[in-house]
Amino acid sequence: MDNQNLRAFLLVAETGSFSVAADRLHLTQPAVSKRVAILEDELGAALFDRIGRNVTLTEAGLALLPHAKAVEQELAAAVQSVRDLSGETRGELKLATSHHIGLHRLPPVLSAFSTAFSQVHIDIDFMDSEQAYELIHQGKVELAVVTLAPQGQSNVVSIPVWKDPLDFMIAKDHSLVAGKQAPTLTEMSQYPAILPGLNTYTGQIIKSLFDRHQLELKVSMATNYLETIRMLASVGLGWTILPRSMGDASLTQLTVREVEIQRTLGLVYHRGRSLSRAARAFIEAVQAHGDQDLASPRPASL
Repeated sequence: MDNQNLRAFLLVAETGSFSVAADRLHLTQPAVSKRVAILEDELGAALFDRIGRNVTLTEAGLALLPHAKAVEQELAAAVQSVRDLSGETRGELKLATSHHIGLHRLPPVLSAFSTAFSQVHIDIDFMDSEQAYELIHQGKVELAVVTLAPQGQSNVVSIPVWKDPLDFMIAKDHSLVAGKQAPTLTEMSQYPAILPGLNTYTGQIIKSLFDRHQLELKVSMATNYLETIRMLASVGLGWTILPRSMGDASLTQLTVREVEIQRTLGLVYHRGRSLSRAARAFIEAVQAHGDQDLASPRPASL
């Protein structure tokens, strides 16, 4: 079974398009179709249903998909293992990170790393932390620097790096600011809130706080873009909870009685993956810029 044919199959499955797969492989569409056809002949089964412009996996295609992904990951690991024998830290490092972490945490890390390891090309994709976890699961990125999931995941190694305190914030002229005493969580639940989506890890942490106190959240708006949340809260559309590092003159930090809330930022990678020298060096660089009380020994796989 030819690896190039498997690669063509994977790209068509991922994109749902022979033409897009052809663009990514720098081939013509007929060439991609031929590679898939050869694979189908070898297996004696159709891998895709082609109805109009829609391309979907058949039952046989769905059965092949996880095995094809595993083969691709094993081949990539084999190539990396041979390259690592040279003892040099070089090559490409595929990373995923959130926009917030990329803006507020990674600049000094990237500066130090690029100076120390100039032969490493870093390919960074910016996305929500939840999407980054999914790419780790799929083996499409080697490392991710993200908000760590509130609940651990068995096939993912998590390395805590930074504590990220979260603060209640509100417009300066909001009625809650005028009170002489710090409001309670119960009082907060009675006012509209603008929050990260409750399907995000940060949203889950916030929801868990209110659930523990058996309180309902009155979410008037939700978005995954923290800068947008800050703007909407600053014009008085509701209170919010944001990383302390995002506080500015447009908002007032609101102390809520007997409440402290934070999230943890860190590194994740797939437990079954053999990390490249570049990835191991990057982990060390991130930890060197992390909170000292979260500094931990290097994972056993390093």
